[in-house]
Amino acid sequence: MSNDENRSGPLGFTPYQWLVLFAAWLGWGFDVFDGHLFNYVSPICIPDLLGLDPALASTKDEVAFWTGALTALLLVGWGLGGILFGKVTDVLGRTRTLLLTMLTYALATAACAFAPNVYALAFFRFIASLGIGGEWAAGASLVAEVMPEKKRALGGALLYTSAPAGLFLATYVNDLFTRQLDFIASDPSRSWRAVFLTGLVPAAVALVIRMKVKEPEHWKPSEAEPKVRELFSPELRRRTLGGLAMAMVALLSWWCCATFLPMIARYLADDVVPAPPPEDLPALRTRFVTIAMTSFNLGGLVGTLLTVPVATRMGRRPMFLIYFLLGAASIWITLGLPLQPETRLYLAGLIGLTIFGVFGSFTYYLPELFPMRLRGTGAGFCYNTGRFITAAMAFLIGVKAKTGIPAIEIVRWAALIPLAGVLILLAGYVEETKDQELR
Repeated sequence: MSNDENRSGPLGFTPYQWLVLFAAWLGWGFDVFDGHLFNYVSPICIPDLLGLDPALASTKDEVAFWTGALTALLLVGWGLGGILFGKVTDVLGRTRTLLLTMLTYALATAACAFAPNVYALAFFRFIASLGIGGEWAAGASLVAEVMPEKKRALGGALLYTSAPAGLFLATYVNDLFTRQLDFIASDPSRSWRAVFLTGLVPAAVALVIRMKVKEPEHWKPSEAEPKVRELFSPELRRRTLGGLAMAMVALLSWWCCATFLPMIARYLADDVVPAPPPEDLPALRTRFVTIAMTSFNLGGLVGTLLTVPVATRMGRRPMFLIYFLLGAASIWITLGLPLQPETRLYLAGLIGLTIFGVFGSFTYYLPELFPMRLRGTGAGFCYNTGRFITAAMAFLIGVKAKTGIPAIEIVRWAALIPLAGVLILLAGYVEETKDQELR
């Protein structure tokens, strides 16, 4: 590196380290942006593709079912892509994999705008999910290996602030095309397609990243192909199982809440007293989604940054314990107590602070568990394997909601999931990596 690249800058990072962090930040932010566009537009695109009347109560049940089904499909692809591209990361390199995964999810998300039916939409979502799942391992490994040893937790948490930023962008894009721009919002078929078309933006960003970012200095292609079974060797088994357990609890909690939160917020508008005129109800529903998701994202941003002082001072295990305990409480308070619709929207920030915020730790905790030649493979496996179980949970919630039970009455029981994480931590099955050097 040149002298300029080695010169320390803000927060103790060199200019090049900031460049790497920003590149991975954009990759993960657009990953989250593309991955969650469907959650915002499902109440519009599903009735449009199936030819259903949005005003009918039975349509809400169909939307809940298809939201759960397509989210489950996304998570299966996400898990497969995460494991596949995690291995590719260790073979081809971090930056090449970052480019490949971003192009995959950007092009496939944009293709959703041209879906003629719900089955084509599902196919394009699945292809996008392969790239979405694969991007995380490449970006997290790249940042962990380039950041200074004592700044790894800070770098990882800053990387994950891109997740709420991506959701902020998705919230804004949804609001723009489904409420603000009348010439697009007035046609439901046109509005949701415009939202998906914005998923193409990351393709241009990916090309710029590839030109500017190099592979980490110490990274070398694995002489032998990394094997998932190596993660279960006597040396790594406990680390793998502990990392997998923490990721699985966090993923189940997050997806059970975030997948259905836009739908819950939209339908909370129907409970407002006094009831708005029918012609004002669509705009009110969109506004409720915007408020709920903005609260959720703001909470997630704050919670992500708070993992740094908690994890560096108290350790990784106490940090998980605190976040899971508070996460269980926040879900039940927000969705379980008898509250006014508007109050629930703002309390979604508590869910974001805990259930969303804990993910700020995985970008530094999981890479810390594995040696360099298995870092992408191990981090990708732990972070994404839980998505298969999460997919089943999302599908079951959709099926249950189709029977007429309000989604809010089902999702509130997700408070039990982080409590399971508390039990795992108290049992001592999770490895502590505070102050350990990367291997």
